[in-house]
Amino acid sequence: MGSTDKAGFKYYEGQFVEEYQEASKKKQSQRENRPEQTLKSGAKYTGEWIDNKRDGNGTQVWKDGSRYEGTWLDDQAHGFGKLYHADGDIYEGEWKNDKAHGKGKYIHANGATYEGDWENDKQHGYGVETWPDNARYEGYYVEGKKEGKGKLFFADNSLYEGEFKDNEINGLGNYEWTDGKVYTGYWINNKMSGKGKLEWKDGKLYDGEFDDDKRHGYGEFKWSDGRIYKGMWKNGKQHGEGVFIGSDGKERRGEWVDGKRVKWIETNEK
Repeated sequence: MGSTDKAGFKYYEGQFVEEYQEASKKKQSQRENRPEQTLKSGAKYTGEWIDNKRDGNGTQVWKDGSRYEGTWLDDQAHGFGKLYHADGDIYEGEWKNDKAHGKGKYIHANGATYEGDWENDKQHGYGVETWPDNARYEGYYVEGKKEGKGKLFFADNSLYEGEFKDNEINGLGNYEWTDGKVYTGYWINNKMSGKGKLEWKDGKLYDGEFDDDKRHGYGEFKWSDGRIYKGMWKNGKQHGEGVFIGSDGKERRGEWVDGKRVKWIETNEK
């Protein structure tokens, strides 16, 4: 849960904000508000201290212009805060031991955003990522990479829903193109690979094996007029032995090379 301040930032009320609030109940009377202090690193800190440790609310500015505004515990950013990077990026959310950890939002200078779970300065858990071209990802992350179940909405309005691994489309998933074509099956590194089914809006259907985004291996192709090919494929084309079933239901076995039939092997016609 969270609330939004006047600047439009969301205040996250998560575990690490609660930790800070709980610790503050005991520490508040010990805190001392001091004017700007220059640290050994050259950074400048203005805010609350307990002895020689930053503790409470405070702002720190680094020599490169980066700035953190938020809460501190035992000399580390902890609780809620905003970090303004020198390159224009902004992180706002929860902190634990000087790292983005818990719930938070990252806004890139180019307009891309991520809002969701963080662990040790990395996207980890569930989150939503958006890009300036209106592409959007909703799903799970592991150590800064998309991993697990998720939805990826592309800028051209096509949609993938399924499994991710190592920041790529990997595993079982469903892809819908804007022209009505739909693929349901397995993926390796963003490409159709393994068993799958590809359907066209006009009724054509391929059910079989894929490799590197192409029909490859055994597969069955059905045309919208009822014709069927069952057999081997290579690099997206019929290649090897197969069975052709005409729209009249008659079957003939043949051999294909690079998508062209080179001979009939047998037929059930008399």
